[in-house]
Amino acid sequence: MTAAVLSRLPSRGLYPACLVFAALTVVLAIFAPLLSPHDPNATDLGAALSGPMPGHLLGTDTAGRDVLSRLIAGASTSLLGPIAVVAFSTVAGVVVGVTAGWLGGWPDTLLSRAAELLLAFPALLVAIMFVAMYGEGVAAPVIALSLAYLPYVSRLARNLTLSERQRPYLAAYRVQGFAGLTICLRHLLPNIATVVLAQSSVNFGYALLDLSALSYLGLGVPPLTPTWGSMINDGQSALLQGHPLSAILPCAAIVLTVVAFNVVTERWADRVSGRPS
Repeated sequence: MTAAVLSRLPSRGLYPACLVFAALTVVLAIFAPLLSPHDPNATDLGAALSGPMPGHLLGTDTAGRDVLSRLIAGASTSLLGPIAVVAFSTVAGVVVGVTAGWLGGWPDTLLSRAAELLLAFPALLVAIMFVAMYGEGVAAPVIALSLAYLPYVSRLARNLTLSERQRPYLAAYRVQGFAGLTICLRHLLPNIATVVLAQSSVNFGYALLDLSALSYLGLGVPPLTPTWGSMINDGQSALLQGHPLSAILPCAAIVLTVVAFNVVTERWADRVSGRPS
């Protein structure tokens, strides 16, 4: 929805700007150890809450750590989790949804009821419960959020499959004796992929926000691991002392990343499906 609203803005440079920003974020995430000017966990209490200066282009936080280095390192940890959530929930959701829609009958009823049961639990609450049970680490919240977002993808894939099953081209393949699995893999999935991708791009934004909220609360990732959410938490006291950069910059990074990836994936989906963008 965010990308749809932004795409109506008059600026023609929105998509190129978002594409450049998304690409830059990915590059920073991949090459964070090489691009960080300082160790993101190196403290210097004598330089705490320093403003931008030659040695620290974006200043330092309350512990004297370089804000720019922590932003770059945080890109890696902040993007890895949402990507894993989207990958798992999309693959598993498509399998469940297409299976339910194609087979119908009791498999459809069973899988649909299971998906509705998962929808009853808020994603962030499920993630907190998993962290409480399995302790700190990225795996627990990623698994929890993947299960929480799976029903959104599976329900969409099921509805799309039910709609596609009524089309003549699939009936023709069935008459020719093609197996159901072959029809789904070669012909059904390519026709629903763009819509599923649009849903996955929305899930990416929500996953990034949820995982950032968990790290803000001190849950999930280990305490010394730099993330954008933990940077916001660390920067609160600096904000009250008149040094806002260490809190505002990670907030801006989260918002801009969500918007950029949504705009880019939606535009790509529009072009693949032939819809006017």
